[in-house]
Amino acid sequence: MSTTAEKPRVVVADDSALMRRIVSNLLARGGVEVVGAAKDGDEALAMCEREQPDAMTLDLAMPGLGGIDVLRELRQRGGRQIPVVVVSAFSPAHGARAVDALAEGAFELVPKPNGTNDVDAFAQNLLGKITLAIRTRRRLAPWRRPPGGDGHRRPAQDGVARALLIATSTGGPRALATLIPGLPSPLGLGTIIVQHMPAGFTASLAARLDRSSPLTVREAQGGEMLQPAVALVAPGGRHLRLRADGQTAVSDEAPLGGLRPRADLLIEDAAARWGDRLTLVVLTGMGNDGLRGAQEVHRRGGRILVEAESTCTVYGMPRAVAEADLADEVLPLDQMAAAIAAEVS
Repeated sequence: MSTTAEKPRVVVADDSALMRRIVSNLLARGGVEVVGAAKDGDEALAMCEREQPDAMTLDLAMPGLGGIDVLRELRQRGGRQIPVVVVSAFSPAHGARAVDALAEGAFELVPKPNGTNDVDAFAQNLLGKITLAIRTRRRLAPWRRPPGGDGHRRPAQDGVARALLIATSTGGPRALATLIPGLPSPLGLGTIIVQHMPAGFTASLAARLDRSSPLTVREAQGGEMLQPAVALVAPGGRHLRLRADGQTAVSDEAPLGGLRPRADLLIEDAAARWGDRLTLVVLTGMGNDGLRGAQEVHRRGGRILVEAESTCTVYGMPRAVAEADLADEVLPLDQMAAAIAAEVS
């Protein structure tokens, strides 16, 4: 049997005494030791400094120093990073706030329960996200660029303009916030991004990326043709497909492997459309979405770049592609924009 000292140690931050008690009790029942319960951001930061927990749950709406400010402060302090699972009220109306939290370094989001019927689902969701955050905590630590990069093949320099498709999941909003502003405009034949997200949040993600990027970034509505100066984001909660003529189409087909959007579907469509004029980029994310699509890209002569383990929040999606020996380049995030520009332009 595990001892108390061996239990994961977590700080809970919420301005509601009731929510602090609910979250603390649920975590304790799941074998987690709650080492502090903070009522505001300043108290949360002090507890993290003192207790050095394995993770923290964080509400966004708190008096004084709010949740976004806490995330920024944790990031600016550097050193030993603490993964943060945001536990807050989320809906499509709060999409911008949710995206901001993820882009500022939150590991994952857990919506607060709306009623008594939601408590069991909330508990399962919370424990699952906390467990994953702690397990992958070392991915959040500051990293050093590996000598010479991690890639084992060099990018093609043939001067052919390519379409760009980016697939990502957990940790993706933060990775995209680094990558997309570093890409030039115009870029190749055009860009499509698949980020695993629920319905109602990807429009806010696109708007946030658009404000900081040379490319025009917007949520796909269906019926668009790729344009070199535009990056389309697949809408959350729906699949994005490509017709034979390259026109986008949104689909309410059933989730595939629990995912909608599913990157594999779009990648396969894109590979059929552009063949060796397609570059696929697979960034941080849990699971293996993108592997099946990467197999098709490889078969048709396209190019595949994946994010290195050293910079991934979760080395799942890139790992699946790399271990299948499908990656033409394996690169840390800070080298990815330059590699894409060389590949696609």
